[in-house]
Formats: sequence, structure tokens, C-alpha cells
Amino acid sequence: MSAALRNYHARMRRVLDHIDRHLDDDLDLETVSAIAAFSKFHFHRQFTATFGLSVHRYVQLARLKRASYRLAYRDAQSVTEIAMDAGYDAPDAFARAFRQRFGQSPSCFSKAPDWGSWLAAFGPLDNARSQLMLRSFDPDDVTIRDVPSTRVAIMEHRGDPATLGATVRRFIEWRKAAGLHPSTNPTFNVWRSERRPASPADYSVDLCVGTDEPIAENGTPIRVGEIPGGRRAVLRVVGNTDNLEPPARYLYREWLPASGEAAGDFPLYCRRLSFFPEMPEHEAVAEVFLPLK
Repeated sequence: MSAALRNYHARMRRVLDHIDRHLDDDLDLETVSAIAAFSKFHFHRQFTATFGLSVHRYVQLARLKRASYRLAYRDAQSVTEIAMDAGYDAPDAFARAFRQRFGQSPSCFSKAPDWGSWLAAFGPLDNARSQLMLRSFDPDDVTIRDVPSTRVAIMEHRGDPATLGATVRRFIEWRKAAGLHPSTNPTFNVWRSERRPASPADYSVDLCVGTDEPIAENGTPIRVGEIPGGRRAVLRVVGNTDNLEPPARYLYREWLPASGEAAGDFPLYCRRLSFFPEMPEHEAVAEVFLPLK
């Protein structure tokens, strides 16, 4: 029974992975059920029973998530182009679906996103992925490196994590104006609190970009700092880099006690090497760094 259940879950994981890899393709029920090698006559109910939402809704939410990132954080595409990429034949159909999920039109969202509604809309998508997509880690996934210190420009986020999207948006706009592109200037997040502190007001993270150039604030709250060098336990994560709590928890709860190492005096942080939506979520890459003594 346990072997059969593992096989069943593996087939369902293949479905989610295929959808995330092929958001621009035709993802009808017959195609998706074939990926899992399930009968198309039963697959819809099997998927809904496993993940709590239908195949159609999962695909729609995955496409709308990519579209919302492009609207909020990127300005190279028009709403029409984004609608086409999201699988809609016309901008008005896209706008209706977008408003239904987020309570805002695409154009309003691109100007002033309602991040609370945005987070709530993707709750079912995140819950579905957490059912079967959690990755386990082992000691072979962790390497110890000596890293140099990095001078960084820092934008602080302090307060409710539900408003982090607005800070990220300001940070992206500032670094664009400063000419600090991710391909030439590394991106870091330094976590100064738990991901879910007891009080949301206590949430604290620094958004950082590496640069040796003079820093111009341009009316934005930016300060200069440094990510110190030294020994680091490094865990590389591919896919689902929105939530890096599982790898961080593994480093603290399992790897560190078993390693014989001691944690250093700087917070846990990550470097983001590739980004969604420039590439599919399953190809986004981040490295989590645990400072060591």
C-alpha cells in the first residue's frame, strides 16, 4: 500500500511539474491526464481530491501568477502581450479573469497592486503545491565555502510580510534607475526575523544588491552596508524559491546539529541567481547561506 501511494503521488507530482514547465502550451484534460498515465474519465476528480482545486483552476492560477509578476515588477510588456502569454484570446477576457481573482483590473494592479488580495488569491495554488512538492534535503546537498565580503546597497523591509511585494517593487524600480542589473550585480536577501514571526509587525528582511559604485538614493530609502565574508554552509535550491523556509529549516534543525559546526554572528541569507518570471518557476535558482564560525 505504501509503495502504491508513493507511486501515485509521484505521478501527481509529474503533472504539476509538467504544468509549470508548459504554461504556454495546450494543457487540456486529455494532455494532462496522459502525463500521469491516468484515465481522462477519472483524472479530474483525482486531481481535485488530491489538491483541493480543479486542473483548470490550477492552470489558470499558475498563468495568472506569472502574469501578475510581469504586471507588478516588469514594464517591458503591454497588458495585451501579457494576456496572450496567459492563454487568453483577448485582453478583455484576461481582464475579467484577473479582476475576479484579485479585485483589480490588470492596469490598476500594475500601477498600485493590492498585495493582500494578491496573497489570498494564490493561497489555493500554494496549498496545492505544498501537498506533494515539498523537497527533502540531505547532507550531500550542503557545501562549505569561503566567501568574500560584498558591499551592498540595502532597502529594508520592516513590518507585515503581506506588504513585502510593495517593497520589492520599489527595490526593483530603484535598482533599474541605478543601472544595477541582476546579470551584473548580485541580488541578496538577508533575513533578520522568522518568516512568520508571532507578530507580523516584527517581520524583517533586507533586500540587497551588490555594488562598489557610489550609491544615489534618488528619493528612495537606501543605505550602504556589507555582507561579511567567511565560512558558509550553502544549500542550493532550484524551483519554488518564493518560499525558502524549508531549506533554512533543514540547515538549522538537521544539518547544523549533525555537522559539528557552530553558527556565526551574521543572519541567514540567500543569493538569488535566476528569477521568475524571466524563467519558469521550476528553473528559478537561489542559494541559502548559513554563516559559520
